[in-house]
Amino acid sequence: MGTVIMHNVVSVDGFIADENDDIGPLHEWYFSGDTPITEGGDQQYDHSGTGSAFKVSKASAEYVRPMWEAIGATVMGRNLFDLVNGWEGHPPAGEHVVVVSHRPKPEGWHPEASYHFVDSVTAAIDRAQKLARERTVAVNAGEVGSQILAAGLVDEVAMDVVPVVFGSGKRYFGSIDGQHLLEDPHVVIHGNRVLHLRFKVRR
Repeated sequence: MGTVIMHNVVSVDGFIADENDDIGPLHEWYFSGDTPITEGGDQQYDHSGTGSAFKVSKASAEYVRPMWEAIGATVMGRNLFDLVNGWEGHPPAGEHVVVVSHRPKPEGWHPEASYHFVDSVTAAIDRAQKLARERTVAVNAGEVGSQILAAGLVDEVAMDVVPVVFGSGKRYFGSIDGQHLLEDPHVVIHGNRVLHLRFKVRR
C-alpha cells in the first residue's frame, strides 16, 4: 500500500479557507514564480478552480513536482468537490479521486473520469489505496481529512504554510478531538511566500 498523506495549503494560524470557503491569498504562491510544476507547464486547475497555469519558485517546484507525480489517488470531501466541480474531472495530481459523500455522483457528470463516491472515511481510504496501488494517497485536509487522521489512517501530514493570518474560518485539522503526535518535520523547504513542511504521524 502507498503512503497516505494529508495535505493542504494553510495559513499560519491553521486555516484552509474562511467561513465562506474563500481561500483568499493562500494559493497566490502557485502563480508567483517562473517554474512550472509540471514538466510541460500545462497544468490548468488549482484547488480553487481558477483555471490558471501553475508557476512557482524553483524551490517549490522541486518539492511539489515529485510529490504530485507520486500521487495515485486523492480523497476529498463533498464540500470541496462541489466548490470546484471536481476539477471538471481532471484532478491536479493522480488519476483517481474518491469523494466522501452520502450523495451519489451527480447524474451525467464526466462519466469518463475515475471518480468514486463512498459514504465513510474508512471506505474512502480502502478504495483509494486499491486504486493507487503502491502510489501515494493524498487526503485533502479539513473535516474529512481530520476524520481520517483520527481513525489512524494517515501516515504523514504535509502543510504548505502561507504567511497570512485568517483569524477564523475552516481549520486544517477540522474539528478533530484530542492530541495526535507527529514526528519532527522531515521536510522543511522555504519557497516564495510559502513554507513546505512534512511530518510523519507518530504511531
